[in-house]
Amino acid sequence: MALLPILQLPDPRLRERGARVETFDEKLHALIADMFETMYAAPGIGLAATQVGVSLQLAVMDCSEAHNEQRVLINPEVLAEDDLEEMEEGCLSIPDVQEKVRRYNHITVRAQDAAGQSYEIKAEGLLAQCLQHEIDHLNGKLFVDYLSRLKRDRIKKKMVKLHKREQ
Repeated sequence: MALLPILQLPDPRLRERGARVETFDEKLHALIADMFETMYAAPGIGLAATQVGVSLQLAVMDCSEAHNEQRVLINPEVLAEDDLEEMEEGCLSIPDVQEKVRRYNHITVRAQDAAGQSYEIKAEGLLAQCLQHEIDHLNGKLFVDYLSRLKRDRIKKKMVKLHKREQ
C-alpha cells in the first residue's frame, strides 16, 4: 500500500468528471487500499479518486471513529434525497477551510462495491453528507461551489497563495 498525493484547489483535475469503472481487478483493489490508507493518514472520512488524480467514479469513506466501517462507492447514483439542512463541511482538497453548506439529511444511493456487486444505501446525518460530498467530487464539483461567490473567491485566493508558498 502507498500514500497518494491529494490534489488541492486550484488544481484543475479536481473539476474533472470521473469515468465509469468497468473493470473490477487487482489494480482497482490496490487503488482502493491506497485510497483508504491515504484517507486515514490525512486524516479524513472520505476520499474520491479524482482527489488523487485518478479520473474514475470511485470513492472510499469511513465515518466511524474506530475506522471500522469502510465503504467503497463505485459508479454511484443518487436515487432519493430529502430534508435539506445546513451542515458544517470541510475537504481534504481544501485544507483548513470549514464552511456551512446546504445538504440533504436523508439520501438513498445505488452503487457498486469493490467486486462490482450493486447495492443500495439509505443514509442520514454525517453519512448522508459524506456520500453527497464524495459523489460531488466524482462529478467535478466541490463543496465551495455551494457558497456565495464572495466566499468562494476568498477561499480560492487563499488556496492559490498557499500553493505558491509551497512551491
